Amino acid sequence: MAHDKPIVARSEEDTKQVLNRLRRVEGQVRGIQQMVEEDRYCVDILVQISAANSALKKVGLQVLEHHAKHCVVDAAQNGESDEVMDELLKVIRQFSKT
Repeated sequence: MAHDKPIVARSEEDTKQVLNRLRRVEGQVRGIQQMVEEDRYCVDILVQISAANSALKKVGLQVLEHHAKHCVVDAAQNGESDEVMDELLKVIRQFSKT
């Protein structure tokens, strides 16, 4: 059950929040690139990588939350509960590996 778009579209505010967080992560990654170019201390680089990973995981959780609260509920109400639950569990397993 693959969809090109969310079953329930994100609100403008949700989209804005996700994009803002992703822009911050992008800035963090650029900062890490600069640290590597400047041959900065490895531990400092690793700390920043950890922070970027954490920030990206928070974005993922925000998207996952929307999916569970809106897309999954909507699909279940429309008789697609088995398919959508299988998809949700699969994505949670994949997301938790990171």
